[in-house]
Amino acid sequence: MARAGLTVERLVEAAAELADEAGFDRLSVSALARRFGVKDASLYSHVRNLQDLRTRLALYAGGELIDRIAAAVAGRAGKEALTAFAGAYRDYALEHPGRYAATQIRIDQALIADSPTLRRTAEITYGMLRGYGLTEPDLTDAVRLLRSTFHGYCVLESAGGFGAGRDVRASWDKAVDALHLALTHWPREGKSDD
Repeated sequence: MARAGLTVERLVEAAAELADEAGFDRLSVSALARRFGVKDASLYSHVRNLQDLRTRLALYAGGELIDRIAAAVAGRAGKEALTAFAGAYRDYALEHPGRYAATQIRIDQALIADSPTLRRTAEITYGMLRGYGLTEPDLTDAVRLLRSTFHGYCVLESAGGFGAGRDVRASWDKAVDALHLALTHWPREGKSDD
């Protein structure tokens, strides 16, 4: 029987807070149960197991992230949209390290097809990139470039991996400028420079 007051939504919100405080890799059903002052078994009527909890957290955090990005890019195009997108992404990753880590897990393909959050993420990301005149398969390649650049930068920054005296924000701005140039001069599939 479900414990009164416990809901999937409350559990996922608490898991998000716990992931930010302790780290996504330290998130467990036991730690979450302790937060609510209940036994682990009380949570299993709401989530199947740790993987289910982590997947739910990934979708929740992904929704928060794309909401931020959507608000940032609204009414913008080209470099202005890219800069806003990148800034919202970086801010979220640095403010919510555990939630951000959750957004990087692999999710079952069946869930991806049914997820409004993931569809919205694709729509906003691809929409921003279409502003550069990209179509498939170049869109997929560009998404991979942006994701790997943003993710790598944020992970290194949050770990203190940039030791040089140069301001980290200035380097971020240069990276976004370079991405804008790459997207503007994208080597289109099927076209050659000959």
